[in-house]
Amino acid sequence: MCSTLRSCFPCRSHGVEDLSAPFSDCWSRFSARIRMRTRSASTVSDGFRANFLHGQTPRSPGAGWLKGKLPKFLRNLRGQDSVNIAPTTDGNQSPSEEEPENVILTFEQNLEERLFREASQLLIEREEHLCWETTETESLKCNEEEVNNLAADHRTLERRILETLERSLSLSDVSSEALMSAVKAIDQEDEQDQLWRQRDRTPPRWRPSGWKELHNTTLHSLVKDRMDNPKTPSVNQVEQSSVEAHICSMARQLKKDLLCVVDEVKTCYPPEADICNFYARLYHQTFSDILRKITDFGLEDKDCTFLLLWVNSHYPELLQNPKLTSEINTEALGKLLPKDILESLEDQYLSKQQNDLTTYISRVLEEAKQKWSEGEEPTREDGCYRSPVADDIIQLIYGMVTSAEKVVGDLHKAQSLTSELGGLMQSFKSFQDDVIRQNKANSKAFVKANLGCVEQFRDVLNKNDHLFLENVRESCLCVLTDMKESAHTYLLSPVHETLRPHYRKLGTSDWLNKPLFEKLLVSIETEIQGLRGSKESCHRELISQFHQEVTVVYVKRLLKGEVKLKDKEWQKKAYMTVTDNADSLHSLFFEMGSREDWLKEILTKIAEVLKLQELPAIQMQVASLGSAFPDLSEKHISALLKLKTNLSRADRKRAKATLSDTLREIGVAGARPFFSKVQVR
Repeated sequence: MCSTLRSCFPCRSHGVEDLSAPFSDCWSRFSARIRMRTRSASTVSDGFRANFLHGQTPRSPGAGWLKGKLPKFLRNLRGQDSVNIAPTTDGNQSPSEEEPENVILTFEQNLEERLFREASQLLIEREEHLCWETTETESLKCNEEEVNNLAADHRTLERRILETLERSLSLSDVSSEALMSAVKAIDQEDEQDQLWRQRDRTPPRWRPSGWKELHNTTLHSLVKDRMDNPKTPSVNQVEQSSVEAHICSMARQLKKDLLCVVDEVKTCYPPEADICNFYARLYHQTFSDILRKITDFGLEDKDCTFLLLWVNSHYPELLQNPKLTSEINTEALGKLLPKDILESLEDQYLSKQQNDLTTYISRVLEEAKQKWSEGEEPTREDGCYRSPVADDIIQLIYGMVTSAEKVVGDLHKAQSLTSELGGLMQSFKSFQDDVIRQNKANSKAFVKANLGCVEQFRDVLNKNDHLFLENVRESCLCVLTDMKESAHTYLLSPVHETLRPHYRKLGTSDWLNKPLFEKLLVSIETEIQGLRGSKESCHRELISQFHQEVTVVYVKRLLKGEVKLKDKEWQKKAYMTVTDNADSLHSLFFEMGSREDWLKEILTKIAEVLKLQELPAIQMQVASLGSAFPDLSEKHISALLKLKTNLSRADRKRAKATLSDTLREIGVAGARPFFSKVQVR
């Protein structure tokens, strides 16, 4: 043994040693040289003494002793396989060339330097010698004291590693190198556990060490402690409830710690550990457990809203931090609360919001009703009456549905807030019906203001349909259409009553022979002035409706048949009169704001029918009129052709047949209605 040992180290100024000398004598001389070189007795390896000073033959994996290498216990812990030997000159080392040799640290020194992997390696080597290289009987009986010492050292190392893990999120208290070494030690111990599972021998009492599980439970306890006692208090604690402040503090702690994991802790673990996702799952589960406990005691509406907002909005947004998304699979984390708890909280929140929305809308309508009852008029802006009803209600709906979508994280659930809107819109219509029925001095002003509200509601329902359930949207649009029509009827009925004397002269002989239509136009222009007061776009709609109604009256009076066009001259005169009236009527209403150009086309086509003399030409014109306006009926054509008294009954019948064939081919779906409003006998 001594000759082998000597072969590994150059001898200086000593004679040939007795090969029969005991190994311990050789070791004494060798260790003395080591002490002289390092000038420190502490460089002697405790691991070496533990493994080899009990009269045991050291293990030599791969026959390292015989190949000129240092045995494992003397190798440098940083991976060197041999002792650095300074060059010598004539048997003596030059002082200028002398280099300090690497110090071999003891187990205690490794712990002091937080070199946990190296400390673990020393313990594993001692363990291998005591429990594997000797017989099982020797391990249990002859080395009991050494086994106990090794178990104690193992517990000490475990405690120091767990202390390091407990401070792993505070790298100002523990270095990243120490944490990295602790992680490597854990992996090293786990490998040793696996090795013992493959052996057919009784493992020592500290095997398996289970340090992987200890690592996980320690981090779980660390996370729980940090979330239970967050060190990042909320900014606005004075304005928050205790629940809000606690949730905010926990969320801030969670974000801070996860960023620390991604930025710093991750570098201390091997990639396969997936430590970022491991920590994310721990924080997610811990946060979830705390929130569940909070909900167990019941929540006030304000706290319920805040908790849902965090679960469905703020927490997912927090996890979308670019640094976190690059390392953490946030989708795999799922929701913070289980479905049953979430649904209960959502029901509480949505019920409260729906009640609030109904109350607010009812209050807005009641205020408008009270002003009207007290004789007040709506405010005017730029000469137009305006009502705050639509503005207030739309803001409420938009704000509450948008907020609800963010709070509950589901648009369809948020839309359910508007489920009662149809009934509330009916209340608005009932209010307008009362205004019209009672016809007070301020009723017209309120109706004109309401037209603006109707338009605003209609625009929101059409352009922001995502705010509403589809059946609610359709129901509200129907109510609004009824409101607009009733408002138009209320405002235009007195006007038509004023114009009635002029209407009666249309389609008569005087109408053909005298400039009566000019008087009608003057009266129409005068009446239109009294219709002003609604919002500009609403006023244009009203004038367009008025334009259409006047045209309907014109056609109805013409088809009444009071004038007889007995020959070509009369029919040509009628053609010129109707054409001229169409131009004049269109020009007036266009100037007043109407853009219903198609109404002029109706009168022009009717005039063409009156002018034509040949049946085929008449049939073509009837077909053209029917194609353009599919609600044209045989009754309308019959009444129109009866004005031409020189047209036989058989010809009228053939013209009506042409219309029937045309209507069968084109259908009436999607057509703009006109003749359906012209009643004929």
